[in-house]
Amino acid sequence: MSTTAPQPDTARPTTATPRNRRQGRTGRKGGGSRIDRSYPLWFYAPSGLIYIVLFAVPTILGFYFAFTRWTLFESKFIGFDNFVTFFEQPNLIGSLRNTLIYAVITSGSKVILGLVLAVLLSTAIMGRNYLRNVVFFPALVSAVGVGLTFQVLLNPTTGLVNKALGAIGIDGPGWLVDPNLALLSVAGIDIWKGVGLATLIYIAGIAAIPSEYFEAARMDGANSWNIFRNIILPLSFPATATVILLSLIGGLRSFDLIWTTTQGGPGFASDVVASVIYKQYQAGFYGLSTAGNVILFIVVAAIVFPLSRWLNKREVSL
Repeated sequence: MSTTAPQPDTARPTTATPRNRRQGRTGRKGGGSRIDRSYPLWFYAPSGLIYIVLFAVPTILGFYFAFTRWTLFESKFIGFDNFVTFFEQPNLIGSLRNTLIYAVITSGSKVILGLVLAVLLSTAIMGRNYLRNVVFFPALVSAVGVGLTFQVLLNPTTGLVNKALGAIGIDGPGWLVDPNLALLSVAGIDIWKGVGLATLIYIAGIAAIPSEYFEAARMDGANSWNIFRNIILPLSFPATATVILLSLIGGLRSFDLIWTTTQGGPGFASDVVASVIYKQYQAGFYGLSTAGNVILFIVVAAIVFPLSRWLNKREVSL
C-alpha cells in the first residue's frame, strides 16, 4: 500500500482588491462612493451660508419691503405706492442724468488712461515697478478716506490746490461748491482713484499676449504705433471689456465718494440716484428708499446685461 505525500499548496494567496477593501471599510456596497461624492460639497457650506445670510436673504427681503410702508417694528403692504412716490421726486430726473454722465465720464476715462498707462508700464522703463505701485496705490484707499481728503484739498479758501494756484497768480475755482464743476470734480477724483485697477487689468491682459507676436511684428518692420494698433489693442479686448463693465457698474452705483465730498450739492447739482435713495432713508422712509434701490438695480441690469452680451460677441468675433 503506497501513500501519497501531501503536495505543497502552490496556489497564490488571495489578496483583497481595492474594490473589496473599499467595501470592507464601508460595510456595504456603494456606500463609500456616495460619501466620496458628497464630501467635497461640505467645503462649500461655510461660503454658501455666508452668501445666503448676507446677500440672498437681504435681497429677497429688499424686494418685499419695496412694496411696504415699514419701520423697524412693523410693515404694511401698499403695492406700488413706493415706486410711484419715488418717480415723483422733484430731483429724480436730474439725478438720473447726473448718474449717466458720471458713469460715462469715469468709465471712459478709466479705459483710455488705464490702457495708456498699462502700455507705458509694460515697457522696460526705469523705475517701472515703483511707478506701478504709485499708480495702483489709490485703489487700495477707501472711497470715504479719499473723499474726505479731497474735500480738504479742494476747499475754495483754505485748500492746498487753490493756494498753489494762487501762488502763481491764478484764482482757483470752487471745485466742490460750484454747481457747474461739482460733478466733474468728483468724477475726476473717482478717475484718479480707480485708474490704478484699470491699469492693473490691462497690464495682465498685455502680459498674456504671446511674445512671438511682438517679435514677428518687429522683424516685419512694424513701428510702435503699428504694434499697438494691430496687436495690443485687439488682443487686449478682454481686458477692455472687463474694465468697461466694472467701471460702468461702479459709476452707476456710485455713492460714497459723492456723499463724502458734496453730499449731492450744491443744491442738487451733483445728486445721483444713490444719493436720492440715501436721503429718503435718512428721512425714515425705509420702504421708499428700498423701492429706489430696486429701481436702481433694474436700471443697472438693463444697461449692463445687454452691454455684456455685446462685448462677449465682439470678443468672439475678434
